[in-house]
Amino acid sequence: MKLSKNFTNPLAANNPVIVQILGICSALAVTVQLKPALVMGLSVTFVCAFSNLVMSLLRNGVPSRIRIIVQLVVIATLVIVVDQFLRAFMFDVSKQLSVYVGLIITNCIVMGRVEAFALGNKPWASFVDGVSNGLGYTLILVIVAFFRELCGSGKLFGMEIIPQGAYEAGYMNNGLFLFPPMALIIIGCIIWIHRSFNKDLQEK
Repeated sequence: MKLSKNFTNPLAANNPVIVQILGICSALAVTVQLKPALVMGLSVTFVCAFSNLVMSLLRNGVPSRIRIIVQLVVIATLVIVVDQFLRAFMFDVSKQLSVYVGLIITNCIVMGRVEAFALGNKPWASFVDGVSNGLGYTLILVIVAFFRELCGSGKLFGMEIIPQGAYEAGYMNNGLFLFPPMALIIIGCIIWIHRSFNKDLQEK
């Protein structure tokens, strides 16, 4: 029951982006299209899960005075693995994500979960915590990218969604959705809806 709650909690009730307000910079930068947003989210999930696992395994053998250095080495190694994988198999997405893959090393979600959870819990629970927080981050990126790509370019995953007849009838893509401020506005709306929903639950 506790493990199940640890898994579901970051997906909604304690989402790292809309509740803890972490990982906002990448959420603004990589959500113009769904594909890079999804890949970025899954990359963070991979790094968060395995950095939690490794640091949980090492937690009793790492002196506290060098724990931050060890964490950075572990996270940086995993980020290099992700970066090289993307360069080898998804080069176009790797170019779109640019420096933001490397910046996973300093992502507050990854470092925060290692410090707050992995160093005080067993490996399997730490791995699950990393996966759930990564998926919570991915969920918000996908939602933001869905609206930005659909409204900004009329596409999803690069495929035309808005029929040509709609354009002929006068419909126009809203180019404002392609700019970073719109990502911030969408995230703000998600936070407002999320907090309103949770407030109703508390009143019931």
